[in-house]
Amino acid sequence: MTDTPTLPSVVDAELVDLGRDRIDVAAVLRHLVDRADAAASTSIGFPGAVDLDHSEVMARLGRRLWNNIGDPATDPGGAAHTKAMERAVVAWVADLLAMPADDRWGYVTTGGTEGNLAALHAAQRRHPRAVVYHSTAAHYSIPKILDILGARRLAVPARQDGEIDHEQLAAQLRRRPTRPAIVVATAGTTMTEAVDDPARIHAVLAAHPAGGHLHVDAALAGIPLALDGRLRLDPSGGIDSIAISGHKFFGTPTPCGVVLLRGRLRCTGTPVAYTDTVDSTVTGSRCGLAAALLWHAIATHGREGHRWRVSEARRLAAYAVDRLTAVGWPAWRHPHAFTVVLDTPPASVRRKWLLATDGPISHIVCMPGLTKGQVDAFVADLRPDPAARTAPDPAPPSGPAARSGAAARSAPAARGDAAARSDPAGWTGTAARTVVQPG
Repeated sequence: MTDTPTLPSVVDAELVDLGRDRIDVAAVLRHLVDRADAAASTSIGFPGAVDLDHSEVMARLGRRLWNNIGDPATDPGGAAHTKAMERAVVAWVADLLAMPADDRWGYVTTGGTEGNLAALHAAQRRHPRAVVYHSTAAHYSIPKILDILGARRLAVPARQDGEIDHEQLAAQLRRRPTRPAIVVATAGTTMTEAVDDPARIHAVLAAHPAGGHLHVDAALAGIPLALDGRLRLDPSGGIDSIAISGHKFFGTPTPCGVVLLRGRLRCTGTPVAYTDTVDSTVTGSRCGLAAALLWHAIATHGREGHRWRVSEARRLAAYAVDRLTAVGWPAWRHPHAFTVVLDTPPASVRRKWLLATDGPISHIVCMPGLTKGQVDAFVADLRPDPAARTAPDPAPPSGPAARSGAAARSAPAARGDAAARSDPAGWTGTAARTVVQPG
């Protein structure tokens, strides 16, 4: 949630009211753009890169409908579509994840939620009696999707740093040895960008008598971790499906994403005569412009360009932790993460800055395009009134049992932020964490 107030909705309602005799369309559009521009410099709480220029695609393709209807492998005759680009995007992401060329299928989605829905629907078709296990830190779309599917589900507690409690997951599976298990791992949780360890989950599933399916919701961290070589869908990894967002790391001006499944999970779909294609996707008609935007982002930067973007974003996140703790504000980050977790600032700061807030903790996300100047300005707004914090400075924890409240937020595990700066791409499952004590 966010405490940032909305701009005047009454004014918006008056401007866009379609019952008016005369509507100044130019004024409405100008109002929307001006409002977004005014808020851009203080929008630091939600993940959306702002460093890529998509204007060429929008200028060249934005004047017509590009409908990638039906299966991405079937090109309907006569329709304007971008399926060749879509297939290229899917192949690039699958190659990045080391997914075998003969055991993959996927398409460009409306975003991470549709990707999760498509993958979990496929998993349920494969295991109709399964229990679905997900972390309490999983994205809010996961319980919603499982309700839509009518699946039996169980939420496994997450640790203080956001990672799933792997021991409790294993214990829950042992209690249901005759029921297949569909496990949803998260690569980049909503508040802390924690990563559930797919290798540990795969080991648990491999020992489960009834078998199962491992899906990874990698909306934010999927591409960065894949560029590191730390997230792989090779046969030994045991991951059956993955969902990735496009509008986060690639900063596309429309929500989108990519879903990838093992070839054996592919929905064969139903041939539709009048569209001359096969209905194998969740939405049927799909946004061809989104595929073109993703293709453009990949084609103009390539792997090395995007690796540089990842490195710079992590460098800025480490800088943000340093600056916050230098003024005495508790903050920390996972070494791989763009996300900086901090004690929730006072209301006066939240009214100015668009932060993601969940009770006593908030976060900023140092996506590509965020600047040191923005970080410095945010920190400067925290400096004048340290007494207004919503939580007191934590005392150094004396052990795992002491990690609760503010202490757990500031020290989720024993590793210094200096390690994160020396190895900004580091991620080793449960072992690597960032620790910063307040100054």
